[in-house]
Amino acid sequence: MAVLTLAQAITDALDTALDQDDRVLLMGEDVGKTGGVFRVSNGLYEKYGSARIIDAPVAESGIIGTAFGMAVAGMRPVAEIQFMGFSYPAYDQIVSHVGRIRNRSRHRFTAPMVIRMPYGGGIGAAEHHSESTESIYAHTPGVKVVVPSTPYDAKGMLLQAIDDPDPVIFLEPIRLYRSVKEEIPDGPYRVPLGLARVLVPGDDVTIITYGAMTAEGRKAVAILAQEGVSAELIDLRSIVPFDVDTVVESVEKTGRAVVVHEAHRTAGFGAEVVAQIQERALFSLFAPVQRVTGWDMIVPLKLAEHHYVPTADRIVAAVGKTLED
Repeated sequence: MAVLTLAQAITDALDTALDQDDRVLLMGEDVGKTGGVFRVSNGLYEKYGSARIIDAPVAESGIIGTAFGMAVAGMRPVAEIQFMGFSYPAYDQIVSHVGRIRNRSRHRFTAPMVIRMPYGGGIGAAEHHSESTESIYAHTPGVKVVVPSTPYDAKGMLLQAIDDPDPVIFLEPIRLYRSVKEEIPDGPYRVPLGLARVLVPGDDVTIITYGAMTAEGRKAVAILAQEGVSAELIDLRSIVPFDVDTVVESVEKTGRAVVVHEAHRTAGFGAEVVAQIQERALFSLFAPVQRVTGWDMIVPLKLAEHHYVPTADRIVAAVGKTLED
């Protein structure tokens, strides 16, 4: 088994899918000769050619609209949007067509396509390059929204997403692209979509997160352990579908919960997690559920970004609030 970064694991998944299925193709801005803005598709153009690794114009609506037509016609397109903040011009295609085709056609047609979106802050990027607005797409019926946080999950979940008969938005945490490594099995394997994973077992409080914030969650768990607090860390991995059962089972055990994401606080996906806990595990709670999130503002530029993105210290402080009651 090779030791790969998250970015390399995604490259491996794309290479595997392209090699195994002639219906699979990759399209997006600079994905071909340049190898993608983050070099995730590096080497694929030389291996598979311009018919399957397609450099598209700077037109996100056109990229998704074209991929949608290909998917309905029987292809398995993987469309890349360079940054999540660039996806808004394509929102009309996603909400009006991609997510509706199964219902509109009464199940005669589906759109088996993947929309890859690098997302999130932490790298000091320019405006529109650090968005974390996944709740917009989680609120869109007909599409799945998944967020791997480890190289192993990135490869297995992307291959599973490409196999899926319905559209999947595949969010890739930019700050984890090259900051995490692990051993990855050679060849294809799949990680089911819609199943959360308990990363660290614990008894005193449940920390629920996904994507880039799992790294901060791990740091918080280590700090809390030094203080004698046993925290359970859950990586949702998928927000649509959302594995409510794993979350509820953990909260019923610990009696306390902290939900963490870097998206804006108001109407962020964490609010849905809190609502589900309240509906299904209210009488197990010893304290109100806490949220650690980004602020309700445009993601600031490099010099102020550290004030916006949640940190391990903020998570530890939220856990402390739950332990006061």
